[in-house]
Amino acid sequence: MGTALVTGATSGIGEEFCWQLAAAGHDLVLVARHEEALSALASALANVAGVRAQTIAADLSTAEGCHRVASRLDVGGPADVKKADLAPVDLLVNNAGFGLGTDFLDNTLEAELAGVDVMVRAVMILAHHAGISMRSRGRGAILNVGSVASRTGAGTYSAHKAWVVAFTEGLAAELRGSGITATVVCPGPVNTPFFERAGVDMGATPAWLMASPEEVVTCALDAVRAGRIQVTPTLAYKAAMGAMKIAPRWVTARAMRAIPHM
Repeated sequence: MGTALVTGATSGIGEEFCWQLAAAGHDLVLVARHEEALSALASALANVAGVRAQTIAADLSTAEGCHRVASRLDVGGPADVKKADLAPVDLLVNNAGFGLGTDFLDNTLEAELAGVDVMVRAVMILAHHAGISMRSRGRGAILNVGSVASRTGAGTYSAHKAWVVAFTEGLAAELRGSGITATVVCPGPVNTPFFERAGVDMGATPAWLMASPEEVVTCALDAVRAGRIQVTPTLAYKAAMGAMKIAPRWVTARAMRAIPHM
């Protein structure tokens, strides 16, 4: 029970996080860019699961958007502005992200910087605000969405996710003994609109290599409840992550030449 804040809440893995958390009785703070989609999801969650769902329309590639969400995470912490009508956030899910879909030098610098802002800078800002607030209460959890791509070295999306993994590992060590946990989930390809939006054709990918959002979210939340630092859903990608950890980097790089950039 408690309150969870989910970024990128209105589609794909983010929406599945909302439904599973609501089914477990958590109230929600939904964060995404589009107010209409947020309102529709909040109404559905309230009507079906009977939970409270607050919405924050925010573009996490902007300082203003990050500040809006960070202010909500401050509730109940040392920087609280005494918003008595709002419950503190007990679980932060840093899920927002997108595929860049092209090589670095073929992309615009603006698009690349937006990727850094959403998948690195926003994760750092929100984790900092959530962590301070949670630490003052002695409880809470931070869940960051990484990727198997974190081990591949294939483009800037891989670099962003590698940062998320390293950041989460360091944060978990810092929080040890505080009553707060940090977890990173590293899925492989998931059957969501992610690839279509990135302009990446995954049509030839065997169905058994595409995880469902339900599998990923169930695995991630189980890991949070168990206090685990890193988890990879599905057997195929557990094996892939293990192989990439021990394989020479040149082997992984050569294998990735046939894989589209994310």
